[in-house]
Amino acid sequence: MTVDPEHVRMAEALLFAASEPLDAATLAARLPDGADIDAVLETLEEQYRHKGVNLTRLAGKWTFLTAPDLAWMLEEERETTRRLSRAALETLAIIAYHQPVTRAEIEETRGVGLSRGTMDVLFDAGWIRPRGRRRTPGRPVTYGITEEFLIHFGLDDIKDLPGFDELKAAGLLDTEPSGIFRDLSGNDGEDEDEEDGEDRFDPEEEEA
Repeated sequence: MTVDPEHVRMAEALLFAASEPLDAATLAARLPDGADIDAVLETLEEQYRHKGVNLTRLAGKWTFLTAPDLAWMLEEERETTRRLSRAALETLAIIAYHQPVTRAEIEETRGVGLSRGTMDVLFDAGWIRPRGRRRTPGRPVTYGITEEFLIHFGLDDIKDLPGFDELKAAGLLDTEPSGIFRDLSGNDGEDEDEEDGEDRFDPEEEEA
C-alpha cells in the first residue's frame, strides 16, 4: 500500500510541534480518515534515520530526538539537574528491575535501611509510583517505575533496561557497585553503609 505523502507531512508537523511524545492513536485521530498511521510512522522513521534528528519510540510513543552520534554538540545546552545519590540510584534500580516491590524488599536487597528522603526524591522526579498493595499481612504498598522514567532514560520498554556496565559507561554511576549493582556486574566488593541525605516526608506514610 502506497503511503500518502500528505499524511506523512501532517504527522511530521504534529510530531515536531508536540511538547511531549505522541502515541499512534493520538496521531491517527488528527490525520484524515483512512490514513495508515503505522505506514506513515515507518516512512518517517526511515526518512529521518540518517539525519540530525531521528524519529524514536519511547514508552510506546513517538518523538524526534537528536541523533545519538551528534548528542555531544548539545552538551552545553543541556539543563543541569541534581545528581542522584548512590542510595537513590540503587533504590531506583531495585524498583525498576524488581517491580512491583515493597519498601521492606528494597531495604532487604540493599542491605541497609531506607531513609525518608530517598523515596521522596524519586517521587518528585516522577520516576516511581505506587502500584497497589500486596495481598499479604499488613498489605504493604508496592512501587514501580513510570512512563516518565522510560522517556527520561530513552527506553521504549522495561525490557530495554541496561546492566551495570552500561549505566557506568553512560555516566549514570561513578562508584563501584553494591547491592543490586553487584548482581548486575558480577563484582563481589564489600558493602558500605551510607547516609541518604536530609529527611523529608515519606510518601508511603501518606497512604491512608
